[in-house]
Amino acid sequence: MEIQKNEYGEYEIELAQSVIDSFARFLVPEIRKYYASEQGQKEYEAWRKEHEDS
Repeated sequence: MEIQKNEYGEYEIELAQSVIDSFARFLVPEIRKYYASEQGQKEYEAWRKEHEDS
């Protein structure tokens, strides 16, 4: 892992692809569960209505 500060004072972190893949394997099912839930459906519908014209 490499961490560098850019000219804007923000940190840039370079992660190994295996770390990114591992995190995605954990995160994607959790996101799916959330959007399948009643609360997730309500929030998605509110977001969709707010962005219909976009």
